[in-house]
Amino acid sequence: MVNYPNSIEYSQQTSHPSVTSSIKRIIDIIGAIIGIVITAFVAIVILIATKFDDPGSLFYSQTRCGLNEEEFRIWKFRSMVVDAEKLKHLVKNEATGHIFKSTDDPRITPMGKILRRTSLDELPQFWNVLRGEMSLVGTRPPTLDEVKNYQPHHWERLRVKPGITGEWQANGRSTIKDFEQIVKMDIDYQRKWSPMYDLILIFKTIWVVFTKNGAY
Repeated sequence: MVNYPNSIEYSQQTSHPSVTSSIKRIIDIIGAIIGIVITAFVAIVILIATKFDDPGSLFYSQTRCGLNEEEFRIWKFRSMVVDAEKLKHLVKNEATGHIFKSTDDPRITPMGKILRRTSLDELPQFWNVLRGEMSLVGTRPPTLDEVKNYQPHHWERLRVKPGITGEWQANGRSTIKDFEQIVKMDIDYQRKWSPMYDLILIFKTIWVVFTKNGAY
């Protein structure tokens, strides 16, 4: 575990009850297995489309900061050009605070736009869930560059496992661009958490994805 600036106050807190919940873990395992099966079926189609669209790796991975500052490698289907991180400085950040969002990011490939609009790029993260590094529901894991600038209260959002979806993804998705609002919603999730509430957010996320509500 890396000791990041301003993280001591919250890294020393006891873990959120969801972290040790056996019911939540069972839901995660069942959901991850179903998700991995779905991923295996669509991966071939995405691989062919991606190769024609922009030659390069099918998958993209990046080190993220998770529960109690633990670093792990997150997996996605690649939706940007190769070496997109090196071109990040050329893109205008439309969000405020310690997140990065752009509605017209030129680094996103044509196939990548479809993957993001349908959230198919997130499917490989079911592997992270099965490994126990993530949960189906939690908070989105920040990049290492983002957490370097965290203020003490921002670390409270990482008292739960990172999730594929969460409070703000199910209730606004890409329309929410204020980091402080995201932090507030993540803390609200911790306050309202229960296994049943996780299931509600999962089904709500599925509805949001299929209706493309809040998608770029």
